[in-house]
Amino acid sequence: MTIVSSFLTFPNISWWKQVASADTLVFDAAEHFQKMGYRNRYRVAGANNSILLSIPLVNGRDQRLPMHDVLIHNEEHWQVQHWRTLVSVYKRSPYFEHFEDSLRPLYETQFLHLVDFNKAAFEWVKKQLKLDIEVQETSAFIKEYPPEIADLRNVKIDSANIPKYYQVFEDRVGFIPHLSILDLLFCEGPQATRMLKAG
Repeated sequence: MTIVSSFLTFPNISWWKQVASADTLVFDAAEHFQKMGYRNRYRVAGANNSILLSIPLVNGRDQRLPMHDVLIHNEEHWQVQHWRTLVSVYKRSPYFEHFEDSLRPLYETQFLHLVDFNKAAFEWVKKQLKLDIEVQETSAFIKEYPPEIADLRNVKIDSANIPKYYQVFEDRVGFIPHLSILDLLFCEGPQATRMLKAG
């Protein structure tokens, strides 16, 4: 199966559940940035609810550029804030320490373009999940793909598709189904791949 997708920042578990069973993943680097999406944002668990982490962009959310031209506003030191948040909410999760040393460099390396951070984040997750997926990138925007190619670029989150798993703050806020793949990795570790491919 071939899937086409936007470049997303640490995509949610529903996205990864679909991608985990794909043979080929095509990233659309030529599409225009869309605000209020997950191209520069991701959700993690929090003690009171989910926390939305956002990567600041040069010219803010009102981008009129193809994704491959969108620049990160690094003067805001967002990586320090994101990393502190991850440590704060996940330090007691079962597997955070297991992933900490390999993940930290993503938050210590300065990325100029949003797609470069998103690519690095994708590759890190793909490696942790031990997935064998061929990855391609488009050079031109294609509005519609043939029906045999699953187009995830504007698909809404499907909460019903999420496997139930342990979450750090579930006893306080209940199970939150739409979190970043980081939540599943930190909470379930090596079981994450099996859970994504189940069902």
